[in-house]
Amino acid sequence: MKKSIIALATVLITLFSANNIQANTAKLKSGATEIVDASQLQSVYDAYFTVKDALIKSDTKLTSAKAKDLLTAISAVKMDKLKSNEHTVWMKVVKKITADAKSISTTTDLKKQRETFKSLSKSTYDLIKVSSPDQPIYKQYCPMADADWLSKEKAVKNPYYGSSMLTCGNVVETIK
Repeated sequence: MKKSIIALATVLITLFSANNIQANTAKLKSGATEIVDASQLQSVYDAYFTVKDALIKSDTKLTSAKAKDLLTAISAVKMDKLKSNEHTVWMKVVKKITADAKSISTTTDLKKQRETFKSLSKSTYDLIKVSSPDQPIYKQYCPMADADWLSKEKAVKNPYYGSSMLTCGNVVETIK
């Protein structure tokens, strides 16, 4: 009888251990997926911020070049790796973000670049709002341009007027 109980206990322990190992492996795999998911859109956000920074400098050639980098980041997104809520919004905004980035990249007219950046900022906001950014993102607003933009810094640096009105605007939302 003792041997039967010991044998049964050994089998149960073995099964329990195997189940634990399997569960932990599944957690690791899903954790790795989450990291991939986060990085899918991070390159798009980073490229957006470089376009914004080029507009702050009023550098049309740099802005065009950074918009081309944004196009590259957009085309590199693997939609099947996005979280479902991100995928839904991505499908709604990807054509507009692509068109805006293409428009900015093909002109050196600063006024046109800035006007198109308004639309690019709105679409990027819709997307980043459903993401879980790894740091706070600040939605900022300029009443003179009647337009929003996104920034990693709380300090206002206006991409619509550059140095002529660098600090015009305020933070209207913090996305975490």
